[in-house]
Amino acid sequence: MTQAPFPDRSFAAFLFDMDGTILNSIAAAERVWAAWARSHGLDVAAFPPTIHGVRAVETVRRQGLAGVDPETEGAAINRAELEDVEGVEAIAGAGAFLASLPAERWAVVTSASRALAMRRLQAAGLPSPPLLITAEDVAHGKPAPDCFRLAAQRLGVRAEDCLVFEDAPAGIAAAEAAGASVVVITATHTHPLATRHPVLTGYEGLAVRVGADGLALSMHAATASPLGLHPLI
Repeated sequence: MTQAPFPDRSFAAFLFDMDGTILNSIAAAERVWAAWARSHGLDVAAFPPTIHGVRAVETVRRQGLAGVDPETEGAAINRAELEDVEGVEAIAGAGAFLASLPAERWAVVTSASRALAMRRLQAAGLPSPPLLITAEDVAHGKPAPDCFRLAAQRLGVRAEDCLVFEDAPAGIAAAEAAGASVVVITATHTHPLATRHPVLTGYEGLAVRVGADGLALSMHAATASPLGLHPLI
């Protein structure tokens, strides 16, 4: 039996990033962003990998394009993403794992807009979260810790007592800054991620024990998912 991460600890709540963590929207997102990059003369081959984990407006702002209003462009990209959910699908085991959690003990915390988050969750066949923190809810997106702190506050717990499930460096940095523990989901990764946090390839085999002291992770012996710990480099 493969040991689950944090075998000797319980958490007040679980906080999940969305894209790349509970669902795979890479193909759809990169189609939309590649078209935008092409229209602005950016390197289409190099640009799409830079979009993940942060709000659209901040991705646009980073480009420093003359005459481009990040808010307007971000809204246009969001509309395009709402129209393109082809290929969006749940990460294996995510639906069952989320359904096993007490409603008052988990949230989805995403850099997507609320409308886009609901559209992608529906497209992936995942349950609507009891609490959804989106791009509109915070002044500063990931890697700032605001989103995870807000989720914890609304659940009535401390961020330091939460476990964050993330896949992207910006989200991992946000969780660290919030003081939360982190487990990294690598289901959509094509290259190894150097991290000091526990790593899971997905949710198949992952289970939760609900007790008076909170939520704890465990693994089903028959279907345990590989777990690794990768040093920072």
